[in-house]
Amino acid sequence: MAESIQGLKRSHRCGELSAKNAGETVTVMGWVQKQRNKGGIIFVDLRDRSGILQLIFEEADCGSEAFAKAEKMRSEFVIAVTGTVEKRGGAVNENLATGEIEVRAEQVRILAEAETPPFPIEAESRTKEEIRLKYRFLDLRRPDLQQKLMLRSKMVTAMREFMAKEGFLEIETPILCRSTPEGARDYLVPSRVHPGNFYALPQSPQLYKQLLMCSGYDRYFQIARCFRDEDLRADRQPEFTQADMELSFVDVEDVLDVNERLIQYVCREAIGLEVSLPLPRIRWQEAMDRYGSDKPDTRFGMELTDVSEVVKDCGFGVFTSALENGGSVRGINVKGQGAMPRKKIDALVDMAKGSGAKGLAYLCIGEDGAVKSSFTKFLTEGQVQALIQAMGGENGDLLLFAADKNTIVWGVLGQLRLELGKQLGLYDPNQFNFLWVTEFPLLEWSEEENRFMAMHHPFTMPMEEDWQYIDSDPGRVRAKAYDIVLNGVELGGGSVRIHQNDIQEKMFEVLGIGQEKAWEKFGYLLSAFRYGVPPHAGLAYGVDRFVMLLAQADSIREVIAFPKVKDASDLMCETPNVVDAAQLEELGIAITKEETE
Repeated sequence: MAESIQGLKRSHRCGELSAKNAGETVTVMGWVQKQRNKGGIIFVDLRDRSGILQLIFEEADCGSEAFAKAEKMRSEFVIAVTGTVEKRGGAVNENLATGEIEVRAEQVRILAEAETPPFPIEAESRTKEEIRLKYRFLDLRRPDLQQKLMLRSKMVTAMREFMAKEGFLEIETPILCRSTPEGARDYLVPSRVHPGNFYALPQSPQLYKQLLMCSGYDRYFQIARCFRDEDLRADRQPEFTQADMELSFVDVEDVLDVNERLIQYVCREAIGLEVSLPLPRIRWQEAMDRYGSDKPDTRFGMELTDVSEVVKDCGFGVFTSALENGGSVRGINVKGQGAMPRKKIDALVDMAKGSGAKGLAYLCIGEDGAVKSSFTKFLTEGQVQALIQAMGGENGDLLLFAADKNTIVWGVLGQLRLELGKQLGLYDPNQFNFLWVTEFPLLEWSEEENRFMAMHHPFTMPMEEDWQYIDSDPGRVRAKAYDIVLNGVELGGGSVRIHQNDIQEKMFEVLGIGQEKAWEKFGYLLSAFRYGVPPHAGLAYGVDRFVMLLAQADSIREVIAFPKVKDASDLMCETPNVVDAAQLEELGIAITKEETE
């Protein structure tokens, strides 16, 4: 039978007590982690979000009634205990922050009894994730998960503190907004008051924050909820959180400066990490050429090498065909792996094919200098040696090559580089390498659409010196766009926005968006631009990703209180779910079932 808390007040959390509190009478409350009955003495580990504290029950101190309550305690019982803090008589528990003390119980109340949980409430649980997510309210009691969520709170608080000091105003933008389907699909919300019409949940506050700049608010900031109905991916969430900002009367350097200092402040406050400024920068083109990725992990080398010139006249058709079709031949040097078993090499080949390549060429250099390869029979000895030299190859190295369109070559070798870096332990997991990637292409060619599309969005400002090429060579035009990357993960991105009418109109023209369509999709923003729009720029961070990386978590789901799984469902609440037919009728919605043969 549960007892009332009336008349009791918690004096400390479990983890707040130390040897300094010895002799004090305290009242602690929490969950029973474990109970150990040694006959005349009972030990209870009490857990709350701050840590674990050992309680000791002896009948002479607490009385027979309290001792009897201690005897019946089981894991996850909720209890309140008043007692005296003592230094442990036995050995100190080095595994607990409170390991040198215990509380000798004098009074106890059982506030709630508990059934045996479906899995142990312990750090680094080995229980299947599906079961833990079904019982997420229990999973959230795990100390390691609680630490991650407390870190998240600490980071968001630090962001707010910094932005307030820098003169940013925290302003909320609508959750129910207009659908502007670009990229990911919108989540739609039907309107009962306006039958047949729909709101959309925001993919980002992009247009609203630009409107705030038009309205003169100068510096805007928001911890914003965003929603994207994306295709299924392992570590994406249909709803996520952005730290979103926009600034007026600024250019690229101003945005990068304030964000570098924000990163430095958040890392110091959250985990005591000192980030040196300025952060390194790399242009998009260089990032792709060196790492095969626009979000490179710079904690290790194994950079890509362009060997197109070296092999252009060789007899290997795979290489020469790629070059004739405007592609390239590039490679990576996997140092010291020349003896890698064929089975592992075949697995890398399969990975390359999975990334869109037709195959993967390899060259193994033995410790004695002997060469084993999938393609060197097509090359002269001189060409083989020139290739090895170009790759910086030495005895004992493994050289891997991809030949195709640049986009495929970059993608394949970039993925292989990351996989091999992980397999071979080439980087320090405790190292945090921040990096700016700048000067992205303004446009990218879509094979599906057979046209140029905005790499970021249609309001991204081009670099002034490249604008002259917008008609003759649109792919050459670089954007005033920038991403912040941490250990190979994009933390956030942003750009300077277009504020000149002529540039904006031309941008729409290049993207195949006519005037009528532009006003249909973005009319309220374009209307605002008629009344004096300041130069402005912004950036948004993925809060979930940022926390995941600083917490060194394996999955983004570990830093979200109530995440969804790969198919966007919530296993605990069993959502999405079927709604009442009367609700659908009121909204004028009919569900049609697909015909099956």
